[in-house]
Amino acid sequence: MILEALGSAVLGLALAWAAIHRLSHRLPARRLVVPTGVAGAVFGAFLTQGALDAGNVLLILIGAATVSAASLSLLLRPSGRLRRRSATA
Repeated sequence: MILEALGSAVLGLALAWAAIHRLSHRLPARRLVVPTGVAGAVFGAFLTQGALDAGNVLLILIGAATVSAASLSLLLRPSGRLRRRSATA
């Protein structure tokens, strides 16, 4: 249980680091991105362990990565201005 939590926290930290380096222009401050990635991964591990039982560590880490990536994706901003076209154009 402890190793799954630590492993998922490290996985969330790695996903947050990758998101910061690849998408820094579309993300808010680093102080928000890193805890969101870690908390998403730990919550994903908890959720997956509750749903599947504590038998398979690989599935728990996959669930942690999925929830962490989903929570990080909620922080993304649009890359440019949205261009609205009028209905008559």
